[in-house]
Amino acid sequence: MLVAAAVCPCPPLLVPEVAAGAAPELDGLRAACLDAVGVLAAARPDRLVVIGPAGPSGRGSHPQGATGSFRGFGVDVDVRLGQGGTTGERALPQSLAVAAWLLGRTGWATAPVEGLGVGEPLETGRAVATGRELATAEERLALLVMGDGSACRTLKAPGYLDPRAEDFDAAAARALGAADTTALTALDAELAHELKAAGRAPWQVLAGAGEGAGLTGELLYDEAPYGVGYFVATWS
Repeated sequence: MLVAAAVCPCPPLLVPEVAAGAAPELDGLRAACLDAVGVLAAARPDRLVVIGPAGPSGRGSHPQGATGSFRGFGVDVDVRLGQGGTTGERALPQSLAVAAWLLGRTGWATAPVEGLGVGEPLETGRAVATGRELATAEERLALLVMGDGSACRTLKAPGYLDPRAEDFDAAAARALGAADTTALTALDAELAHELKAAGRAPWQVLAGAGEGAGLTGELLYDEAPYGVGYFVATWS
């Protein structure tokens, strides 16, 4: 049973050491993400599952205690998913490493944590079915869902400017802020791929988990710094 969810973007720049001199530019985004994680803690779940986009090597489950690193960005920052547990055999994908950093900043100790990396090509039906399966247990489930919107909002964006990006992001933001599972499920997977919106599959896993849960959404952040759509939302 899903009792709460938080949606956050997953750029490595959320980690101040990675952002370096540009770190203050995302202070508002960091604050919103930490507030969203606080909503998860307040729900007192029995289990927290962190979901985020992942490449082939990071797909699938990651146990509590799995580790990640931002050393690839030239900084000496390592993270662990939750407290204790096994380190696992695979490093956390970038999205889950950012989530682990957020949880570490809040001192998360409310419930056991596990990670789920999903591939960007995951079709809508399978994503929704994955979410439904997560929510079938009687335990109180919370989700921390990581993922970015389109990367095509400006000329300097990673995907260059695409005139469709603003409408796509607006639809995603409305759905996330309203806890609208139907609208999230309706997001076009092919269009999301063309717009480099890596959050589409994780959001649709959330849609499946949230069906019938009767949760209320709130949009805490909706901006596109660096031409990429970043959203923070809570469901409770």
